[in-house]
Amino acid sequence: MESAGVGDRRHPTGEELELPDGLPVRKRHTTRIVWITVAAIAAVGAFQFLQASGDTKKPIGTYLTRSVVPFAEPSISAFGASGEVKLAFALPGQEISYPLDVHGDPTELQYAWVRNGDTALATVPKVLSSDKVFAPPKAGFYRLALLKSGPHREIEGLTLAVLVPFEEKEGAMLRGYRIGTYIAERVAGRQPPPSGFLEITPADVDLQITKHLRVGDFLNHDQKGVWPSYAAVNPKLLDKLELVIQEIARWHGDKAVADIELDVHSGFRAPEHNQKIRRAARDSQHQYGDAADVAIDANGDGKLTAIDSRMVGLAVEIVELKHPDLVGGLGIYTSGHSSTNYVHIDVRGRRARWRGRG
Repeated sequence: MESAGVGDRRHPTGEELELPDGLPVRKRHTTRIVWITVAAIAAVGAFQFLQASGDTKKPIGTYLTRSVVPFAEPSISAFGASGEVKLAFALPGQEISYPLDVHGDPTELQYAWVRNGDTALATVPKVLSSDKVFAPPKAGFYRLALLKSGPHREIEGLTLAVLVPFEEKEGAMLRGYRIGTYIAERVAGRQPPPSGFLEITPADVDLQITKHLRVGDFLNHDQKGVWPSYAAVNPKLLDKLELVIQEIARWHGDKAVADIELDVHSGFRAPEHNQKIRRAARDSQHQYGDAADVAIDANGDGKLTAIDSRMVGLAVEIVELKHPDLVGGLGIYTSGHSSTNYVHIDVRGRRARWRGRG
């Protein structure tokens, strides 16, 4: 959390972290969208021809024109700079870019959406003609499915979160859930509120949204047991947290990133809840989905100590040097208790630094 006197819009205090000179910067390579893979088409054609050769009752053309849903997967560019973000965001019905690599014949392909936890199509199929698709009209978590004359194949690896628009909030309430009031709703010129909120049901809580994060990590800690629950989450924050973990893993000699655990103490905080948090900044970045308080055993000794918090802080500094678009706040909290050694990380768009006691 941000400490009193150093809120998201206050001048940062405390010591600055020192960084070594000559930090390595890795350039990220992206891949282009591939709609047709010639080799794949040839392989499909050969397989169908072999099948036809053993059946003299039907002409070969019957098999060559048979509908086959090609294998497809999200392009690497869909997963953020870290390559580990598994959640995309859209407003209802919005046209979005969904970078897709299709390995096979894309002729007459259609797409539809399947809701998380279900197998039936949730939307009417539409023609897939480019990497632009339309989000479902209702809030929730969805997977893209490709169709070709009936059967469909779901695309694994990337989930689309369709948000409940902020405009649906009436006073302090959003669909019966108490959100509270953002400062910008009362004072002109302040940070705009989130464009929308995730609508979370119990079936969505364990959904992976990055390699190390679940939907449940961003649940508002107030109003427990009230469903659906609502939360704001910035995809830049998800990317930044995964990049921090990757940087820490690099220090361990490229030890498997999966071995590093991340404990989210606090993710989204609705304004109503934020007012009840001791020492929380009045306009905390947690309210916008831009911040998380996390604890990571950065030195791998099985304990959460002040040393771990400082190491995570150093990783944040390095990530921001490599990715200036992810610059934000960093608050290092240390104490003699493992439960109060943590780091506040946010993506507010400007640098802010402070130290506090957990």
